[in-house]
Amino acid sequence: MPDNQLVSFKEMCARFEVTPRTLRYYEYIELLSPNKVGRARFYGPREIARMTLILRGRRFGFSLEEIRQWLLMYEQAGNRDQLQYWIRRADEQLDALNEQILELEVARTDLKQLRDESAQELSKLG
Repeated sequence: MPDNQLVSFKEMCARFEVTPRTLRYYEYIELLSPNKVGRARFYGPREIARMTLILRGRRFGFSLEEIRQWLLMYEQAGNRDQLQYWIRRADEQLDALNEQILELEVARTDLKQLRDESAQELSKLG
């Protein structure tokens, strides 16, 4: 996309598969700042890049405030303290995700066992 090409509100929702309400909320809390022409909103490369980072942060399980801090680091050259903080938070989130993975594996094993036991009971009933 050329630097001067803008994306409409509707195109932005479609591109990122978000609802209009979500996009408006990100604007309301100032994570995004589209260009406004009357009531129309248009998004340039900066806002598209920010939206990519917002959704990535959400996928990683970060809060919107943590994502705000992450975006600030991308806009400014992160100093040593910011980068150390970010690495620490990323490590904490990785630990939390690993714990969730373990819990899901246990749940999956339990569900499979229950399903198998039910299938055996069903086969006994003929």
